[in-house]
Amino acid sequence: MEQKLKTYKAFDKDLSCRGFKYEVGKEYEETGDIKACEKGFHACPYPLDVFGYYAPAGSRFCEVEQSGKIDDSESDKVCSSKIRIGAELDIRGLVKAAISFVKERCTNECNAEPGKPATAGYRGAATAGDYGAATAGYRGAATAGDYGAATARGKASTGSNGLSMARGNNVQVKGGIGAILVIAEEREDTCDIVDWKAVLVDGEVVKADTWYRLENGELVEVD
Repeated sequence: MEQKLKTYKAFDKDLSCRGFKYEVGKEYEETGDIKACEKGFHACPYPLDVFGYYAPAGSRFCEVEQSGKIDDSESDKVCSSKIRIGAELDIRGLVKAAISFVKERCTNECNAEPGKPATAGYRGAATAGDYGAATAGYRGAATAGDYGAATARGKASTGSNGLSMARGNNVQVKGGIGAILVIAEEREDTCDIVDWKAVLVDGEVVKADTWYRLENGELVEVD
């Protein structure tokens, strides 16, 4: 039986990627040798890893299905000879998919993934520059620059037009103007999500470069 993978792909505003234009609902196939970063269709198993390739602001995102010849030698993306473009997702859709992805794989252990750029494990700190992606584990801190994405199970911070996502217990997020902040509180013993919220940093209702935590379903400034 042919292997089929559920992954996520980012595109430019016209649903193109590296000059090739896609359409929702269509399937595409590449012939010949398939190799990551060289030839084939690329997508990310973890939804928020797409921000390491396309900025959250001004991009489009879809759930996709990859099959045929598969090269999964890269840590954050899969290359395939076939790809079917599924439903288009907004940021909230990607966040929901990311929460489900993590919840399905959640354990009480904290393991850093070796060889992955800008990644830190337990109580570690990961930092990435503009357009970069930073991920930190339990009680860790992740920081990314403008148009970057930071995810952590502690404190997540990003610059203008980026995305900060923190998931855990008593976690915090902040971002620059135009950034999207996502915060999810969980039960520490079971990893079950008990509350979450996603907002845009507009400089008025949600302040730029200000730490927030979640309290009774609303963002509250951290003193």
